[in-house]
Amino acid sequence: MDIKNAQQEVDNWIKKHGVRYFNELTNMAQLTEEVGEVARIIARRYGEQSEKESDKDKDLGEELADVVFVVLCLANQTGVDLQQAFDRKMDLKSKRDHDRHHNNEKLK
Repeated sequence: MDIKNAQQEVDNWIKKHGVRYFNELTNMAQLTEEVGEVARIIARRYGEQSEKESDKDKDLGEELADVVFVVLCLANQTGVDLQQAFDRKMDLKSKRDHDRHHNNEKLK
């Protein structure tokens, strides 16, 4: 599924199950919360912090999907065509960063 279709799917879900979008500030707070949950899993599972027993069953994919869902909500309610913005960003990064990482001694 492309981003444009994902935005439409989220909008359809909101209209069918969610009554309406939360306001932008509430969704921004939700996004921060979801990113925090991703950070907790990464820090404990892949970082140096020990993983608590209660965190071992947390699904990183599910938490990342929560982040994507809220980002799509924010895009929808602010009128952002995220597919178009993403395509522009990839084009910019491809032109700007074409050789940058290949020439970075830290990455060799």
